[in-house]
Amino acid sequence: MKLIVIGGVAAGMSCAAKLRRMDSSAEITVYEKGKHLSYGACGLPYYISGVSADRDKLIARTREEYERNGINCFLQHEVLKVIPGDKSVLVKDHLNGNVFIDKYDKLMIAVGAGPVIPPIEGRDLKGVFTLKSLDDGDIIKNAVDENVKDIVVAGGGYIGIEMAEAFRQMGRNVTVIEMADRILTPFDEEIASLAIEELLRNHVILKLGERLERIDGRERVERIVTSKGEYKADLVLMALGIRPATEFLKGSGIHMAKNGAIIVDREMRTNLDDIYAAGDCALVYHLLKEENAYIPLGTVANKCGRIAGENVGDKHRKYIGTVGSAAIKVFDIEMARTGLSEKEAKELSIDYDKVVVDTQDLPPYYPEPSPIRFKLIYEKGTKRILGAQGAGKKGVVLRIDIFAAAITGGATTDELGMTDLCYAPPFAGVWDAVNIVCNAAK
Repeated sequence: MKLIVIGGVAAGMSCAAKLRRMDSSAEITVYEKGKHLSYGACGLPYYISGVSADRDKLIARTREEYERNGINCFLQHEVLKVIPGDKSVLVKDHLNGNVFIDKYDKLMIAVGAGPVIPPIEGRDLKGVFTLKSLDDGDIIKNAVDENVKDIVVAGGGYIGIEMAEAFRQMGRNVTVIEMADRILTPFDEEIASLAIEELLRNHVILKLGERLERIDGRERVERIVTSKGEYKADLVLMALGIRPATEFLKGSGIHMAKNGAIIVDREMRTNLDDIYAAGDCALVYHLLKEENAYIPLGTVANKCGRIAGENVGDKHRKYIGTVGSAAIKVFDIEMARTGLSEKEAKELSIDYDKVVVDTQDLPPYYPEPSPIRFKLIYEKGTKRILGAQGAGKKGVVLRIDIFAAAITGGATTDELGMTDLCYAPPFAGVWDAVNIVCNAAK
């Protein structure tokens, strides 16, 4: 059996590695458009800022390691077309310009997503960047030289905010432009507001409710123009979201959502026989919504890639479903969320209630307790936990993981409120913050 994997980062390499562990005789070929395999893209802001100085540590496994395990990896090879009728792919070798056809028995599509770049004037000027790949990280890190003093980040999502922090840590003046009226929109207002306070405390300028309209400059960027003003810029980072990189699949017969994400079932199978997909290019089953959703997270990509590998090997493993757990560090605070936001609960017409609790990570008599804010969303009547969000200096993210496990298991606020969590003054109070917020639910 021959498997061709298109895309060699998270989901693709998880699939290939899992199949190899299951089947030592399978022929596995990976085509990756970029220059690197299996790297931690979420670590790029910390590499750029110098927090994680060793670039090589971003790479989970090298090409040589995969090939020693019998996985044939071709870098800078782009699949131009998938032809399901004769189970083939059209491939371009960007190293020498050759184009050739390769045949598969089974196909895994894991091409990820690309940055959204609106068709605005000046987007091609020198000094305008996007951040998606390890190569992008290298380019941006090298570009922030002594001549770069004022940086504009367009977009207030995860990448935009992480990069705003990274640039401030590099000593630059940073302005964030966001079209919405707040940043980090996956979080509800009660939690996102704490991120705004932390950014302002660290001298990041926030321009909310402003649309990027133009980038000005002769050969390189000099300023940006928004719907409300003009701002000096020696460098611009476009962090306006991502879009599944599936344009090459048009006409293939593979079903895709409106945004271009590949539609799969819980076994990562597409509508066409022997073709699988996972990662940022595909939809994923949402446990609470009980339907597919687009949730481009590295955690989801790796899990679903692994499941795809099992099912390529003739298993029938189903993904339990995502609950959208995600976290971010904003200077000295950590933020995390899982399950449904209040907005999502409303959109699903769920009869829900909510509670917001300000508490602490440690008992007040132990040195340096710090405040934590949690928001809990739960179903009225049953009190089933639907979502949780939190922010604070420490102890937030791992507590949100507790909520993620509880949501996955269908726990109620009463059950989690009385769950026997660890207690010792250096770690938590006798009533942990998780217990406290759950017991506040009425």
